[in-house]
Amino acid sequence: MRIRIRHRTTYAFEAPMRWITQSHRLTPSVCAGQRVLDWSVTAEGASFGASFIDGGGDEIRTMTIAGPVGQVSVLVEGTVETTDTAGVLRDHRELIAPIVYLVTAAAIRPSPALVELKEAALAGRDLSDSLGAAHRLSAAVADAIAYVPGATHAHTTAAEALEQGEGVCQDHAHALIALAHLADLPARYVVGYLLSRDDGAPEEASHAWTEIHLPGLGWVGFDPANRCCPDDRYVRLGSGRDARDAAPIRGVSRGGAGEAIEVAVEVWDAARKQSQQ
Repeated sequence: MRIRIRHRTTYAFEAPMRWITQSHRLTPSVCAGQRVLDWSVTAEGASFGASFIDGGGDEIRTMTIAGPVGQVSVLVEGTVETTDTAGVLRDHRELIAPIVYLVTAAAIRPSPALVELKEAALAGRDLSDSLGAAHRLSAAVADAIAYVPGATHAHTTAAEALEQGEGVCQDHAHALIALAHLADLPARYVVGYLLSRDDGAPEEASHAWTEIHLPGLGWVGFDPANRCCPDDRYVRLGSGRDARDAAPIRGVSRGGAGEAIEVAVEVWDAARKQSQQ
């Protein structure tokens, strides 16, 4: 499948900034299952530094804009050719040992309710079947947290989303990481894009899911929000311990005051759209 993506992030500042520096994780992962056909990241007036691959295998690039800056718009555009690997991440270049992804963070810290959910999901099961356990944990998250757009916010934790019983893909990913950790399975938060419309038309579809490291298989993706493993509809950007760690854009600035952020993402089937023209 050929997936076309247009992703714009706009920052508007209450007062001009003297300078802005951002770290971008905005380039699709190099791995089996996806191949970049064309890709660009641009911003008016910006200077981009050389890119590098971090320990997690993600491409990181720095962007700097000298002020005064009242608004910044970062535009990502490109086409990625994807194939279905049944969720298994293969040929991904990373140096960090999987055990590092057993370290917890505030967003994924276990609560008594998360412990109970993990115990119920794995009760009476063969714990040597790690793949089966991961599927059951993913299903348990999907059953416990209904997908409701706008039900939570950027700082909602896995425990809070479970208590509320509602959330979005970020909450599903955080909750599954927490359950995997309770089962002694390394797990991490993945950011990317998802083509979910059957007609191939453009849609807003940035997305998040979880990867769990399983003996004999390595990293395998699970998407509780859609009750599946990532397939050729998914484009992987990068990963981290939680949403904050895996953020596509992180930055610092000097001067100015508050800021407003607006994100617009479009994802569509490039081949189908071309055939319809």
